[in-house]
Amino acid sequence: MNILETKKTSQEISQLLSVSLPKAVSYQEYRATVSALVANGLSTGTVQNDALANYTLLNDKRMKRLDKTLKFSEDIIEGIAKINKKVTWLVLTESWCGDAAQTMPVMNKLASLNSNIDFKVILRDENLALMNQFLTNGTLSIPKLLMIDDATNTVFSEWGPRPSKATQLVAEYKNTHGTLTPEFKQDLQIWYTKDKGVNTAEDLLAGLLLE
Repeated sequence: MNILETKKTSQEISQLLSVSLPKAVSYQEYRATVSALVANGLSTGTVQNDALANYTLLNDKRMKRLDKTLKFSEDIIEGIAKINKKVTWLVLTESWCGDAAQTMPVMNKLASLNSNIDFKVILRDENLALMNQFLTNGTLSIPKLLMIDDATNTVFSEWGPRPSKATQLVAEYKNTHGTLTPEFKQDLQIWYTKDKGVNTAEDLLAGLLLE
């Protein structure tokens, strides 16, 4: 994977969006694709191995659970209802990504609460030209959610790869230990379970209000 060093202009990014958006699918189509991959022991992407297939299997289970159990506070529900401009939420992801499995159901449920928000999904590795414009600390970290003003086809906010509190936990752990251990990654999944999507929902609403 080539990571481009140069940032493109807003017009060039709009052109990239015009190429990528037609390839995007709905959340429901993405979930169906992931479930089909699981049934065949596969994952998204050109690289296929047992580890990625196992992550995809685990993530499919996580997303099924969250799709059924997610609930939001009245403050979040009222905040989302106030969005009165047509926007598209375009998330770049892959099926093996644990952070995506914990946050994409939140994105979908929030979007379902307001018809002005159209939630779409594309695969990172098939859209690297766009992904390269929204790196996190120089890396291709996912999920990466782009909030797009439909009227202008411009990105007014971006989010990812983790909610703000989880990002802080990761930064603190890296500062102390240098790298993320398997034990920490397990602890992070426990944090997601306890948080129940609250921090992600708060972050996404704050991003919408930037418009």
